[in-house]
Amino acid sequence: MAEAPTAIADYGMIADGRSCALISRDGSIDWLCWPRLDSPACFAALLGTRKNGRWLIRPTGSYGASRRYEPQTMILETTHETETGAVRVLDFMPMLNGTAAIVRRIEGLRGRVEMECDLAIRADYGRTVPWVERQGDEWHAIAGPDTFILRTDAELHGEDLHTVGVFEVAEGETRDFVLVHGRSYGDAPVRVDPDVALETTRAYWDAFTDRIMLPPKMRPAWRDAVVRSLLTLKALTYIPSGGIAAAATTSLPETMGGIRNWDYRFSWLRDSAFTLQAFLETGLRREAQAWRDWLIRAVAGSPDQVQIMYGLGGERVLTEWEVDWLPGFGNSRPVRVGNAAADQFQLDVYGEVADVLALASRRGLPRHPRQSAYRDVVMAFLEKAWREPDEGIWEVRGARQHFVYSKVMAWVGFDRGAQGAEARGEVAEAARLRAIADEIHAEICAKGFNAEIGAFTQYYGSTTVDASLLTLPLVGFLPPNDPRMTGTVAAIERELSCDGLLLRYQTDGHDGLEGHEGVFLICSFWLVEVYALQGRMDEAEALFERMLGLANDLGLLSEEVDHATGEMLGNFPQAFSHIGLVMAAVALSRRRAGDRPLMHQ
Repeated sequence: MAEAPTAIADYGMIADGRSCALISRDGSIDWLCWPRLDSPACFAALLGTRKNGRWLIRPTGSYGASRRYEPQTMILETTHETETGAVRVLDFMPMLNGTAAIVRRIEGLRGRVEMECDLAIRADYGRTVPWVERQGDEWHAIAGPDTFILRTDAELHGEDLHTVGVFEVAEGETRDFVLVHGRSYGDAPVRVDPDVALETTRAYWDAFTDRIMLPPKMRPAWRDAVVRSLLTLKALTYIPSGGIAAAATTSLPETMGGIRNWDYRFSWLRDSAFTLQAFLETGLRREAQAWRDWLIRAVAGSPDQVQIMYGLGGERVLTEWEVDWLPGFGNSRPVRVGNAAADQFQLDVYGEVADVLALASRRGLPRHPRQSAYRDVVMAFLEKAWREPDEGIWEVRGARQHFVYSKVMAWVGFDRGAQGAEARGEVAEAARLRAIADEIHAEICAKGFNAEIGAFTQYYGSTTVDASLLTLPLVGFLPPNDPRMTGTVAAIERELSCDGLLLRYQTDGHDGLEGHEGVFLICSFWLVEVYALQGRMDEAEALFERMLGLANDLGLLSEEVDHATGEMLGNFPQAFSHIGLVMAAVALSRRRAGDRPLMHQ
């Protein structure tokens, strides 16, 4: 009988700015890619079974578990209560200048608790069983280019290709397990001191949260959710380059048992631009500048070769393939590595990047030496490309269309370009760019608005709506209470609402894929912002509070939710969802304080 999957909501995440690990409520690390977040997984039970690699530490008998993050950190704290006593487990990835390690510390709180450890490293996405040998207090595992070293004073032994053991922890005692990764052909990984690692890691996350600046009248519960979201976004950032991953996982399904399973461990220009905006709105200029610098490096070259996504270091080749030996989460096949959408043409990313770079300049971020050159070549390309159909924000795998959202973001590119030229005193260039922006605006209003349904549509000639249209007032395309916008909002509420939460569009087959999906969380956060702009504050706050309730007990959000069951769907934790939470909370707090509503411009 197949193993029932652990619910997505039962996972917590730890991270070190290079990779992430997912830990279940019962103490099993079921997902870990080393040395980078987009490297092959060495624990892949998340997408298979325990045979595909995991690391379990928990009490041997019946127990109750409660968990939280240490405040202001990514250190996961789980308390196990048993009949004989209680222990606390601290799980974290040390912030130690690139050392790839996981520390699992068990602290005795009361009585004596018998614990078990079951370590099964399976390299190459759960396929390769390493060669393991014991050397003193260390267990060495080698699989091709990878070496893994486990250090602990607990008595372990090999059993059925697992490293296992049972041990006791009494009140006042501490047991440490430290797993490090390195290259099998190089120097041995450095030895990690758990005490130093814990102190350094706490200090790192404390210093990060100390730099967060939020509206003074933000509600305490909202503030906590925003800080957790910003910590999650930071955790998804690849510190060496500044690239930001869309999520920590691949192939968690958008429908259980379905085929809409994608690899999100890459840096989308769109998602990352939205993240940069969230960072800028909350005072995190250092992170914003790191991503801006990553962007300039990643897109270097001809503008017609700009991709919608890159590897975390700026890599361009993200070939998509299927991992046929993994059954998938809840038997949701296929499991995919890489992403073919990297080769799509998505017009909107040019406008989104132009928008966030303009915002960065207005917020006083130092200009990159090549930023002006980048702007000039991209605007020249966009001037020719905006008339073309594309695959759109949702990366459809069907026919290209003239998606309204894409055209609006092209307008954003020229609108922000005109504003920048005006600020630099380039009168003629500002007038030229403004004329193009006005032409695009007029075309969208003529071809993208359907008078019969009283709303903007998903693409020219369509009769259906798309939740991305909620961003039109957020980027300043039309006033929020323009009749065309109020009609569009009403149509979205009518056609895309599932018990008050929004789908991104109707999956009626035109996107080139079979099956359906859950409600897409950022879309409902956009609706919160639009409600706030329209002065519908009671509705905005009620919806926002409901959205907060969709996070798990650790404050983490997935990409989607099954509206019927409340079950989390899609890759996890999802940057897009946490960006939506941050921006909606800031918008509501400013409105409540009587400030000008937040606009994404």
